[in-house]
Amino acid sequence: MAAGLDPQKGDLVTPINSAPLVQWFINNLPAYRVGLTPFRRGLEVGMAHGYLLFGPFHKLGPLRNAENASLAGLLGTIGLVVILTACLSLYANSNPNKALASVTVPNPPVDAFNSKESWTNFASAFLIGGIGGAVTAYFLTLNSGLIQGLIG
Repeated sequence: MAAGLDPQKGDLVTPINSAPLVQWFINNLPAYRVGLTPFRRGLEVGMAHGYLLFGPFHKLGPLRNAENASLAGLLGTIGLVVILTACLSLYANSNPNKALASVTVPNPPVDAFNSKESWTNFASAFLIGGIGGAVTAYFLTLNSGLIQGLIG
C-alpha cells in the first residue's frame, strides 16, 4: 500500500488497486490514456464493445440455430450500441463531475470528459466504433471458413 494512507480512514486503498500492475493496466485504457482526443477514446471503446458484443448475440441469441444467426447477431449488436450511445448522450446532458484523482488513477486526463462537447464527441465516436466493431466481427464470422483455409 502507499505510504501514509490508512485504510481505516476510508481512503479505499487496497493491495489490488494500489498494485503497480493494476495501475499500469487502468492507466493504459482509452479512458485514462494521456494524449487521446475524446473522439479517439470513444472510437476505441466503441470498437471493443461492438466486436465483443457480437458473439453473445450470434451464439446465444434467440435465432442462434437459424440460417441467418450472424445477421441477427449483427442487428442485435447494432441495436444495443445505439441504446448505449443514447445513454451516453443522456449522461453527457446531466453535466457530470470531472474525474477526481485516486490511488489507481493519480493523474486523470484533463482534456477528456470535462465538458458536454467532449462527452458528445465520445458518444458519437462510440457509435461509429461500435457499429464498425460489430461489422468486423460479422464479416469475420461469415468468412471463418476462408480464414481457416488460409491458416491451415
